[in-house]
Amino acid sequence: MRPIHGGNLAWAAAVAGCSPSEILDFSASINPLGPPKSAIAAIQAHLGELSAYPDPNYGELRTALGQSHQLPPEWILPGNGSAELLTWAGWDLAQFAKTFLFTPAFADYYRALKAFGAKVQQCPLELEVRGDVTFAGLNVSTESSLLPTSECGLLLNNPHNPTGQMFSRETILPYLEQFALVVVDEAFMDFLPPDEAQSLIPVVQEYPNLVILRSLTKFYSLPGLRLGYAIAHPDRLQSWQQRRDPWSINTLAAAAAVAVIQDREFQQQTWKWLPSARIELFEGLSQISGLQPYRSSANFLLVQTEHSSSALQKHLLQHHRILVRDCLSFPVLGDRFFRVAVRSNAENKRLLQALLIAKYYD
Repeated sequence: MRPIHGGNLAWAAAVAGCSPSEILDFSASINPLGPPKSAIAAIQAHLGELSAYPDPNYGELRTALGQSHQLPPEWILPGNGSAELLTWAGWDLAQFAKTFLFTPAFADYYRALKAFGAKVQQCPLELEVRGDVTFAGLNVSTESSLLPTSECGLLLNNPHNPTGQMFSRETILPYLEQFALVVVDEAFMDFLPPDEAQSLIPVVQEYPNLVILRSLTKFYSLPGLRLGYAIAHPDRLQSWQQRRDPWSINTLAAAAAVAVIQDREFQQQTWKWLPSARIELFEGLSQISGLQPYRSSANFLLVQTEHSSSALQKHLLQHHRILVRDCLSFPVLGDRFFRVAVRSNAENKRLLQALLIAKYYD
């Protein structure tokens, strides 16, 4: 079955006829520089604690995250990846008459909302390219809804997946005054240095109706550990804690998280690497006939293609053992878009060479 998420190497290997370790994965937007040495060291140092249960309140991790964001620890709830916390955000959003969702949207948003019967109002992004910049307009359309937005929720992500567009903090702030609950997924915000990021974390204590979701797995290249956290009013997070299964984060994942959020060297290394690597990949894709990449603030690029993206994906797997992310799980985009992660310069060049050859696939 075709996966709805990136990074399914077992499926890709079956298509390519090779082992998963032979696949060059551009489908999952994971930092190619990691995992950090600090994470590995922390895991090794805590192996002796596997015979005991983790702290159910994750006090050390919440304190470390609070110090990182200059927030009291009770405003932070770690989770088994941000996907777990998205589930509980979906629960809360389902309590409202309707949830507005900007599209194209990550497939897991639909999963979390439908799990609890939330009614979804889709709001298409207005995406266009003007010269060197990609613009996406945030415009909540209420024409088909007779409900005031004060009785509704809003779910969006910033930077946006899969377009890579980043919205300014000022663009989102008015919605916090309009909607009963606003959930902002900032899974890729870490890829921007603090002076460029547009996170809403600095204002979260001013808005009890704001929930921010963050991921530790993409930036720190630790998707196998499942690490994420939510930032929101303590009352909301306490209700989530009471609702979910106990010990959702294992001891080794919690230890790795504490280590990496203090790893300034790795953070600076990533911020130094990404901009030039992203530009080179964008320019390389732009030079290939039939492809139109979009500018991005994240560590991935959305690419429009004149050919079938699913056929292209199959060709790249079978002939080059390269996996790109098709956009079939984004219904608004369909079979004429694909997404690629920004990887090392050598790996990016390998992808570009394969795409040049792939112009001639059947």
